[in-house]
Amino acid sequence: MCKTLGAACLGLSMVWSAPAAFALADIIETPARPTDLAPDNLLTDATRVGDRIVAVGERGHIIYSDDEGKSWVQGEVPVSVTLTAIDFGSDTHGWAVGHSGVVLHTSDAGATWSLQIDGIRAMELAIESREEQIAAMEERIEEAPEEEKEDLEWALDDLYFALENIQADMDIGPVNPLLDVWFENENRGFVVGAYGMFLRTMDGGETWKDWAPRINNRQNFHLNGITRITGGALVVVGEAGQIHVSVDGGETFERREAPYEGSLFGVIGTGQVNEILAFGLRGNMLFSSDLGKSWRMVPNSAGATLNDGVVADDGRITLVGNGGAVLMSTNGAETFREHFRSDREGVMSAVPISGTDLLIVGEGGVKITDARGRNLQ
Repeated sequence: MCKTLGAACLGLSMVWSAPAAFALADIIETPARPTDLAPDNLLTDATRVGDRIVAVGERGHIIYSDDEGKSWVQGEVPVSVTLTAIDFGSDTHGWAVGHSGVVLHTSDAGATWSLQIDGIRAMELAIESREEQIAAMEERIEEAPEEEKEDLEWALDDLYFALENIQADMDIGPVNPLLDVWFENENRGFVVGAYGMFLRTMDGGETWKDWAPRINNRQNFHLNGITRITGGALVVVGEAGQIHVSVDGGETFERREAPYEGSLFGVIGTGQVNEILAFGLRGNMLFSSDLGKSWRMVPNSAGATLNDGVVADDGRITLVGNGGAVLMSTNGAETFREHFRSDREGVMSAVPISGTDLLIVGEGGVKITDARGRNLQ
């Protein structure tokens, strides 16, 4: 398992038939069913907002706790798709994303949710964006010197190919998932996902704009994570070792060269200015102290795929992953101490709670653990 929605499902999405697309429409329109078992089922992400912890997971489950995870209440959610990530822009306004390209919004700290967009609308935005790019490129080719035309025509072919792929996806339905979300405040935020999906809003999700052309990802590789690090830079990571950094609030991004070309599933800051810690497949960890201009590989003999990470107030860094992996660093990501939980269930996310304890979520639902990931209850 990995936080990116069970990556195996992505390949299947390309061969689903029309009836499957109709089934997807059904679960987008079907509210999540109330159940006392939601805290015990698969949960994919969790975050703290004020004194509340909110977690998301399969079947559209969103649960929240006001007592450090001792008890949970299920939120009212209008969809039944698996949700993959959650973030809050303020103490009350939050967003969750998931399968079928859904974006959900809450204005009451997670108690009730509404659907803002789905995968069909995301594809419509991408089509509009590619058509604008094609028109601009055709005009540029007409005005370009003869020696530049050939390269520009190749770029135009790539745009037409991308447009045709998106149009073909429209016939299948909203099958592509969104995989992460980050909001600066109640208005401004980004979502990223499979096959290069990248959207931005400046009005709290009332309207969205396709942001994929702002990054160097011509192959439309999956974008798995987005965060802001200490110092203000935005970082996006994804498939094929992709690392994109923005120092102007997301207006523009620069692709960074990484020493690892496999999938990166998450990225966090360390709490120090301009420091980035990216991680992913087979436990690979990359650290940079200069916004990704240079990197070092962090030793990790555990080898388990890493899904998420968090930094506690005391500077302790915790990474969690498959097979019950919980890795902790107290020296700024120089080294990590490794622990595998006895249940060996995949861990998707962690939230620091009282003292040095952790609240972790994953295949086994919610667990309260010590700093090493050992159960306390």
